[in-house]
Amino acid sequence: MSRQRLTILVLLLLLTFTASGALAQETTPTPTAADQTIFLTFVPNIQFSPFYVALEKGYFSAGGINATLQYGDEPVGVDLIASNQLQFGSISGEEVIKARANGRPIVSVYEWFQQYPIGIVVPEGSGIESVKDLAGKKVGIPGRFGASYNGLTALLAANGLTENDIQLEPIGFNAPDVFCVGGVEAAVVYINNEPLQIQDRIKAGNCNNYTGVKVFPVSVAADMVSNGIATNEDTIANHPELVQGFVTAFDQAEKDTINNPAEAYLLSVKYVDNLPLPDDFKAALETVARAQDEFLAGDPSRQAIADSRAALLESLSSQFDEATLVQFHVLLNTIDLWDADQLGFSAEYSWEITQEILKTMGFVTDPIDLTKAFTNDFLPAAEG
Repeated sequence: MSRQRLTILVLLLLLTFTASGALAQETTPTPTAADQTIFLTFVPNIQFSPFYVALEKGYFSAGGINATLQYGDEPVGVDLIASNQLQFGSISGEEVIKARANGRPIVSVYEWFQQYPIGIVVPEGSGIESVKDLAGKKVGIPGRFGASYNGLTALLAANGLTENDIQLEPIGFNAPDVFCVGGVEAAVVYINNEPLQIQDRIKAGNCNNYTGVKVFPVSVAADMVSNGIATNEDTIANHPELVQGFVTAFDQAEKDTINNPAEAYLLSVKYVDNLPLPDDFKAALETVARAQDEFLAGDPSRQAIADSRAALLESLSSQFDEATLVQFHVLLNTIDLWDADQLGFSAEYSWEITQEILKTMGFVTDPIDLTKAFTNDFLPAAEG
């Protein structure tokens, strides 16, 4: 081969490699069904039990998904999913709206929490009998950010108040501590766990001589969208079977958790550090988990299953102390926020309410097309 022909060949090869490299950079990464990392906010927690159940019972695997979990701050999860570096994660409805308002193609495919988990807690006997009575009162909040701030704004607005009508006090994530020393007259809390912590301190006589608490949930006043499962437009358009497999797996795991929380708690232990499980408590949960399976075989109603959870808590409370039961109690309280006639369903009016709150707060200027922010297309068919 002549030197001239060799030079031409080398140049052609270089052009080919350069072109293919540029094409690779422009091509959206293709998700691999066999290997999916799921983004969860914050740290391992019993509230993520459906994910642990789906892993332990093989539901993700049955859907063709080899799943691993990644924890971190929610804005990081939004970035990873919007850029298609990850395909799935637990992201709140507010963050989906804010992301799409900034041109980011994130989509909610499953409304996991059917009730907004934020509320305001006040001492019983304080004279605060309604949200309107908070006018002029010192109200603690983690800070002017996140679900707590969004929920507070919605709750105040529904009762004809604004932030200017109260004394808002940023206290970090220390509501039980600050509330129980009387540092604030009310506190914005996650209703599935922080009122429980405060009640436990009251029972122990370590909460400012309070005798009990009253909680005003946001969900009573405003049906806002909370945590859900999010993906992106690329994954929906090009890999709908992957989205369907994920949603089907998660939906089954959530049903299992709602129907048999004792089993879900036991399956979550390997994922959540320091989850209370002394030997006698473990044995009790194993016994009730088996009994619940027999009960479920009779196809009980949703109400009957809810009654069985209440009876289970009452029974366990007579056998174990609060320190042992605390995380199981949190699980039961959280299940109440998930449960619905059709799990995972999103209603457009809930998204409209949420967007209006974000507009009021200045997080959204121009309304987005909400019909592109969520879809119910991947939900399993409703039973009955």
